[in-house]
Amino acid sequence: MNKITDLSAAFAQTSVSDNDIVCQRTLKASIGCAGVGLHSGQKIRITLHPAEIDHGIVFRRTDLAEQPLYPARYDGVIDTRLCTCLGDASKGIKIGTIEHLMAALAGARIDNVLIDIDADEVPVMDGSSAPFNFLIDCVGIEEQDAPRQVIEVLKSVEVDYNGCTARIEPGNGFEVDFEIDFASKAIANQRMSVKFDDGVFVANISRARTFGFLHEVEAMRSAGLARGGSLDNAVVLSGDEVMNEEGLRYEDEFVRHKILDALGDLYTAGMQLQGKVTAYKSGHHVNNLLLKALLSDESAYQVVPMRKSALYAVNDAPVLATA
Repeated sequence: MNKITDLSAAFAQTSVSDNDIVCQRTLKASIGCAGVGLHSGQKIRITLHPAEIDHGIVFRRTDLAEQPLYPARYDGVIDTRLCTCLGDASKGIKIGTIEHLMAALAGARIDNVLIDIDADEVPVMDGSSAPFNFLIDCVGIEEQDAPRQVIEVLKSVEVDYNGCTARIEPGNGFEVDFEIDFASKAIANQRMSVKFDDGVFVANISRARTFGFLHEVEAMRSAGLARGGSLDNAVVLSGDEVMNEEGLRYEDEFVRHKILDALGDLYTAGMQLQGKVTAYKSGHHVNNLLLKALLSDESAYQVVPMRKSALYAVNDAPVLATA
């Protein structure tokens, strides 16, 4: 972490007069929304505020007396069992289900934002990132007078947990190749490769909803979880059948949502990654393990200013899917 901090400070002094350098970005104004917590069922309000250069993405628990701040960082993640949770385990403080909002911020290339939240989880909204991208569109994006830094991957790093794998290797821009495999015929085997050029996330990934099986939802509710889950904010399957009357938003919505989750989880690196991620049945825990493995090896990465060429690395067929 010292390496990232030191290099970020150094590159903050880099001139933005170079026409190929991408600038940091924040919001033009504050904006908020309210929704239901997936697990608590409570009504929750969040407000996104513009933030200064090099602020990063930081959550503030406004419902607590001290209003503690929690940077959205992989080393501040305290739980990955059902979602990605930030917080302080010693004090029993958490901020759960951050991944959909984080994916929206990553997809919009927002570097600096302060997020006020008055409960212990981000509202699930419709189960995708689209409502958060709508908020960003409503207020607009402001470029800041400092270069955006990225973590450039220099060598391949791989993790394996109970047969679920994730690997990151050098590459131009940021790419995710994801494969899932479920016994349910409604999902089966799906694979998609996405090169996150400018605009690709909103166009092809952001609307993909979280999903689960009816028997799992019933079991979680018996354990006091998923109290806010419904067909309005998740794709629910019963065996081989999709229970949502409107059906799927994409034929391969399931793998698209797993890519959405991965993008949000990996944005907790503190800045965008530059490289290719290949994942098989990965989830929040494996995504977090991958960041820990990469950023614990100082020979595996370097922090560099982001180049505009990385935003438009692929001009044709940015999304390839097989199911």
